[in-house]
Amino acid sequence: MIGSLELGGSQSMIMNIYRKIDREKLQFDFIVDHPDRMYFADEIHKLGGKIFIMPTFVGSNVLEIRKKWKEFFLDHQEYKILHSHVRSYASLYLPIAKKFGITTIIHSHSTSNGRGATALIKNILQIPLRFQADYFMACSKCAGQWLFGKRIVRQKNFFIIRNAIDLEQFAYNADVRIKTRKELGIEKEFVLGFLGRVTAPKNPWFVLDVFNEIKQRKKNVKLLFVGDGELLQEIKESAKDKGLAKDIIFTGTKGNTFELYAAMDAYCFPSLWEGLGISLIEAQASGLYCVCSENIPNEAIVTDLVEKVKLDKGAAIWARKILQYQKYNRKCTSDLIRKAGYDIRENARWIQKFYLKIGKSI
Repeated sequence: MIGSLELGGSQSMIMNIYRKIDREKLQFDFIVDHPDRMYFADEIHKLGGKIFIMPTFVGSNVLEIRKKWKEFFLDHQEYKILHSHVRSYASLYLPIAKKFGITTIIHSHSTSNGRGATALIKNILQIPLRFQADYFMACSKCAGQWLFGKRIVRQKNFFIIRNAIDLEQFAYNADVRIKTRKELGIEKEFVLGFLGRVTAPKNPWFVLDVFNEIKQRKKNVKLLFVGDGELLQEIKESAKDKGLAKDIIFTGTKGNTFELYAAMDAYCFPSLWEGLGISLIEAQASGLYCVCSENIPNEAIVTDLVEKVKLDKGAAIWARKILQYQKYNRKCTSDLIRKAGYDIRENARWIQKFYLKIGKSI
């Protein structure tokens, strides 16, 4: 259960694993409740996976949600494991899965639901999860503690699953950099990069503020803004209002992110909260110097290329930090990132072995 198949952190993590497992032994099928966000759908079908659509939870349709999940398990009794990457209302369907003899896994990818009434409802609905699931997983220790509590994190049925990447693909390549910058028309500029879903937790407004401060200090600069999301149009309008639009390249959602990292000169990651921050791992794999907020878990900082700066220091300080690294030699960081547990090949082998082991024990 993944919610949507858009190009996001948890989706990328799952797809990275899916591509590397032995699909003769193990197959992933997907349940989503946002059928309008289907970036990975074609690839899933090519890999042999099926996609099922469930109604979106809106708070008032609890009975409908339970009814549809019960019908699903009645119609599909071939499944042995349900791995839920949706947490907000998983407490409604995990008990139903268990009644059908299915082993359940709940996976935490965040450290906050934000604020307001919706966040409060999610927080309440999430409480039963720690008593319902058979196994608990998280992208970082803090993400696990936030959703499950400290007691669960100390148990033997809790596992940290690193949001691993293909290190060979993301390793910096000078030829790829030259080619990509030429295609984007940024051959001589200093390029600040941002990549992520354009939503409130990623703090995209602050990226514009930092870029604005950089422009005050340096000529011939560009912002490579990669991603899509509910705030994208608002960010574009804000860029126009600030007089920045002509110097920003909005690429939207892209699959060739390793090429875009290669084209950047520095990376800005000012998230308000993160379960891990897989794009920061990718940026480090590309040898990029990165400035990130204090809200990024330490597990995501695996090289000496990252500097944490508090958001309340302001955009001007961030700009000065970034401009300190206008010229530096991109280096290979693959060994460091592999040692930290972010090699997708090793992670895929582990999770395949785990699935097969618990599948046979059912």
